[in-house]
Amino acid sequence: MRWSKQSLRNSLYGLLGHGQLSDTTLDSRIEDIRESMLDLLGTSGPRDFPQVTRRIRYAGDVQALWYLRGDLMAVLASLHGEAQARLHVQSVTDMFRGLLPKALTAGARG
Repeated sequence: MRWSKQSLRNSLYGLLGHGQLSDTTLDSRIEDIRESMLDLLGTSGPRDFPQVTRRIRYAGDVQALWYLRGDLMAVLASLHGEAQARLHVQSVTDMFRGLLPKALTAGARG
């Protein structure tokens, strides 16, 4: 049996209780998160941390972006300090609400 990316995603999200999200809504929210993460890097982030910028830009799904928050935190802490970085990453973390299984977000503040 061959699974398409879309049917696999729909099946997984259905099992996780996210069956109400349409593909366009999900894609739009993922792109909003991606853009927010890239915007937080500012102008010096892509120049000084191209590998993190590339990983965020080409992350394949919402889970990949979720796990890239740690890399984003490290970059922002080196650019702006840890306290400021935490505030910025928390704003991105809040954008994931309703997109991931509760087990993934259980330890996240917000």
